[in-house]
Amino acid sequence: SAAPAEPSSRLPAGMLPVVAGLLLAVAAGGRGSAAGDQESPPGSRFVCTSLPLDAAGAGCPLPPVPMQGGALPPEEELKATVLQLRETVLQQKETIGSQREAIRELTGKLSRCESADGRSGTGSWKKELGKGKDTMGDLPRDPAQVIDQLSRTMQTLKDRLESLEHQLRANVSYAALPNDLREMLQRRLGDLERQLLSKVAELEDEKSLLHNETSAHRQKTETALNALLERVSELEKGNSAFKSPDEFKVSLPLRTNYLYGKIKKTLPELYAFTVCLWLRSSASPGIGTPFSYAVPGQANEIVLIEWGNNPIELLINDKVAQLPLFISDGKWHHICITWTTRDGMWEAFQDGEKLGTGENLAPWHPIKPGGILILGQEQDTVGGRFDATQAFVGEMSQFNIWDRVLKAEDIMNIANCSTNMPGNIIPWVDNNVDVFGGATKWPVETCEERLLDL
Repeated sequence: SAAPAEPSSRLPAGMLPVVAGLLLAVAAGGRGSAAGDQESPPGSRFVCTSLPLDAAGAGCPLPPVPMQGGALPPEEELKATVLQLRETVLQQKETIGSQREAIRELTGKLSRCESADGRSGTGSWKKELGKGKDTMGDLPRDPAQVIDQLSRTMQTLKDRLESLEHQLRANVSYAALPNDLREMLQRRLGDLERQLLSKVAELEDEKSLLHNETSAHRQKTETALNALLERVSELEKGNSAFKSPDEFKVSLPLRTNYLYGKIKKTLPELYAFTVCLWLRSSASPGIGTPFSYAVPGQANEIVLIEWGNNPIELLINDKVAQLPLFISDGKWHHICITWTTRDGMWEAFQDGEKLGTGENLAPWHPIKPGGILILGQEQDTVGGRFDATQAFVGEMSQFNIWDRVLKAEDIMNIANCSTNMPGNIIPWVDNNVDVFGGATKWPVETCEERLLDL
C-alpha cells in the first residue's frame, strides 16, 4: 500500500477552496478505480498530491462531478456566492459612506439654521416669514422623512443579506462546506448584521436629536411670533385710553386725605434736579401740595406746597424757600424748579420765564434714594398720614424729573410746546402713575390748547 506523501509546497490561499472541493470529491468516489471501472483491491488507499494550476492535465484526471440539471459544481457555486457576498459587502460599505455624508449634510444644515437664528434674532425669522422661505434651508419641512427613508434603506439591505443567506442554504449544503469556511461566513454575516443594527440605531439617534432641535427652534420662533401678535392686538384694540403714553392728566377734584396719585418709580441719590409739570387749580386758600417726596427718617425730603394764605414753598430736607409763583387763577401753568446741592442754589420758572432764584437751600445735602413720590398729598410719614387741608385740588400733567439743572432755553422750549423732553429720572408715562381714592386719569388738552389758556 502507498504511504502518505508530504506536500511538495504550501498551498496558496486562493487554492484552499479548490483543494477542499477535491478532497470532498475524492472521498465521495473512493470506491472507484483511478484508471477505470474495475474495483480497487481491498484495503488499498489513495494519496492525492496538490498540483499547480498550470499542470492541471499532467497528473491524475479528476473524476467527473455529478451534475444536477446542468447546475454548476458545488465548489463553483460556493466561489460565486462568496464573490457575490464580497460585492454586496462593498456595496453596503459604499451605501453606509453615502449615508454618513447625508448625516453630516443634515448636521451642517441644522448648524447653519441655528447660527442664522442667533445672528438675525426676531428680525431674521420675520424676514424669512415675509418671503415665504423655509428656515431650514433646502431641507424638507419634516426632517423625519429623510431619516425614515435612510432607515428603510438600511432595512432593505438587511433583508437582502437574509435573502442571500437563505439562497446559500438552499444552493449549497452546509454539510458540504468546510468548517473553516462555514464559520468564516457566519462571522462575516454576524459582523455585517451588527454593523447594520449599529447604523440603524445611530440613524435613530440622529433622527431623535434632529427632531428635538427642530422642535426647539420652532417653539422659539412661535414664541417670538406670539409676542408680536399680542403686541399688535394691544395696539389695535387701543387698550390705553390715550393716543400717546404721555397724553393724559390726573384729576384731583376734592380736598380730602384719600385722593392722590403715586409714581411707581423712585428717585436715586441726587446732587441736582429739575422738576417740571403743568397744573391748573383755583382752590382757595392755597392750591395745596402738587407733589411730595418722603424717605425713611425725612418726610419732607422734597415738597412743593401752597398752604393756607402762605406763598408757595419749596422744602428740601425740611429747609424752606419761598417761590415767587402765582398759579391759583384756574388756568393751565407750566412750572419748573431747579436745585443743586452746591450752595443750595435754586431757580423758579413759570410759563417758561424765570421769576426767582436763591441759594442756601439745604446746601451740600444730597437727595436720598428709595423714597415714595406722591402727587396731590403731603406726607407726614413715608407714603401716608395725609392732611386734607394740605391736599392739592385741580389737575396736573407732564410731571417730569431730571438729575441735572436744565438750561433756561430748554425750559422755555418745553413751556412753549416747541420740544418734547421727557425726564430722564421720572418720565410722565401712563404705566408709571397709579391713582387712588377717586383720583382719575383723563386725556389731556394738547400743549397748544394749554398755551391758549394762559
